[in-house]
Amino acid sequence: MTDYTDIGYGVADGIATITLNRPDALNAFTPAMCLETIDAFDRTDADDAVRVVIVTGAGRGFCAGADLSAGGDTFNPKTYGSSDPEPTRDGGGRTSLRIFESLKPVIAAINGPAVGVGLTMTLPMDIRLASDTAKFGFVFSRRGIVPEAGSSWFLPRLVGPSQAMEWCMTGRVFGADEALAGGLVRSVHPADELLDAATALAREVADNTSAVSVALARRLMWRGLTFDSPYRSHIADSRAMSVVGRGRDVVEGVTSFLEKRPPVFPDTVSTDLPDVFSDPQPSWAAQLPG
Repeated sequence: MTDYTDIGYGVADGIATITLNRPDALNAFTPAMCLETIDAFDRTDADDAVRVVIVTGAGRGFCAGADLSAGGDTFNPKTYGSSDPEPTRDGGGRTSLRIFESLKPVIAAINGPAVGVGLTMTLPMDIRLASDTAKFGFVFSRRGIVPEAGSSWFLPRLVGPSQAMEWCMTGRVFGADEALAGGLVRSVHPADELLDAATALAREVADNTSAVSVALARRLMWRGLTFDSPYRSHIADSRAMSVVGRGRDVVEGVTSFLEKRPPVFPDTVSTDLPDVFSDPQPSWAAQLPG
């Protein structure tokens, strides 16, 4: 899939930009947008020239949530042809989990309203920046539905359970200042400066870091949130250090630092990213508590 209808896709100087692109509908989320976004992240993972992904919206909105053109049947599985009593798979969850699995860091540039799935899809992104005109809302309780897209897992880990529950229980729409104070976004910018700020942050990653190191750090941090103790993270960290410590990137990273020049890291995510979570456990792991 390369010809997208509901998103835009472009790559420049190591930065891929995915633009939710239904501006006349405030980029409301559709099944096509779900599939196209998943495909776009497949492309960024496969392209070693891509170091960072920015996700933003076209026009004055980021994503106004699910397309409600089906009215009261919008969330009824029968609307999409399913009469099976088994739960149908949540499209927002498919999108969020694909972003969660990204091998490249992901920055959200939230340029306008981000509501419902338009907000929950940003939670597995690594950093969220917002314009000063952005509005946010976990509005599910006001629509008679529940938080989706894995947000019941992501949101309390990002902002704490009390703040997560307040936003989800009330379902209210709130502004960028409250999102910043609650820890949902990293920074707030004038609308005409938002993409420049996101690009500058992406540029810092793309120009100075090892792609393999960043991909491993992303996996270690996200997956570490599921561990029941720091000892499991210690095992994964140790595996990662053992592999990268023998690699070409560490030679280049240390040498370029000593020579006071920018690094040119040779390793790529497509060929050099190790699996640091698989069994068997190292022999010394049995000596750890728990």
